Amino acid sequence: MRRVVFNQKGGVGKSTITCNLAAISAHNGLRTLVVDLDPQGNSTHYLLGDSADDAENTVAGLFEQSLNFKFNPKKTADFIHATPYSGLAIMPSHPDLGDLQSKLESRYKIFKLREALDEIADDFDAVFIDTPPALNFYTRSALIATQRCLIPFDCDDFSRRALYALLDNVQEIKADHNRDLQVEGIVVNQFQPRASLPQKLVQELIAEGLPLFKTYLSSSIRIRESHEQAKPMIHLDPKHKLTQEFVALHAELQA
Repeated sequence: MRRVVFNQKGGVGKSTITCNLAAISAHNGLRTLVVDLDPQGNSTHYLLGDSADDAENTVAGLFEQSLNFKFNPKKTADFIHATPYSGLAIMPSHPDLGDLQSKLESRYKIFKLREALDEIADDFDAVFIDTPPALNFYTRSALIATQRCLIPFDCDDFSRRALYALLDNVQEIKADHNRDLQVEGIVVNQFQPRASLPQKLVQELIAEGLPLFKTYLSSSIRIRESHEQAKPMIHLDPKHKLTQEFVALHAELQA
C-alpha cells in the first residue's frame, strides 16, 4: 500500500508522522520505503542522520534523468538507500528538487513518480511519501502515485480553515488523474486534551462527518529528542506514550 502524508500548511508534523509510521511498519516486519519529496529533506535527515548530506542518487536524480534521454537510465532501485533500521529504506530528498520543479512541470512529468514506484512494486509492502507544504508538482505527483492520503491536523484554527480546500484538491486529483486515491483519514497531531480549543476543533470536525482517526498524537518534548538523535520513537523509547500512540495509529491503517 502506498500512502502520502499531505497538508499544504507547514509545521503540522508531516515528516514526523511519515517516518514514525514507516519505522513501525518496518519494525512489524513489512518491507517499507519512505520517499522524501520535500526539498528541505526533514525525513531524509530523520532517518539517515549525519549521512543524509552525503547521499548520492537522490529522488532529485530520479526526476532529473526523466528530462534527458539516456540509453541506459538508472533503475528506480538505484535511488533507494538503506537506513540504519532493518526493513526500512528511503529515497532521499535533495535541495535540487526546487530548481527542477519548473522544468518537470513544463515537460509534464507528473506521472514519473507513479511509474517509478510501479517498477519496484514487488520489492516493498508499504510506501510512505513525505511532501512539501504546498500543492505543487511534487505533491500532485505523490497524490497521483498513491492509493491513500493521510492529512495531519494540528488543532489550530488556521489548519481547520485550510482543511476544506485541501480535501477539495485531493478530490480533484482523484477525479482527474487517480481514481484509486482515497483520503484514509485525518491525523490529529500535537493534541492537548486539557486545552479547550483542541477539544472544540476536533469535536466540530467529527460532527461534520470528516474521517478522523481514533488515535490522537500527543504533544511531547520527546519527539524533539527523537529528531535530534535521528531515531524514530519506536527505536528511541518504545514504551513512551507517544510511541504507543504511533503504534495504535499504525494499527488503524492495517485494520
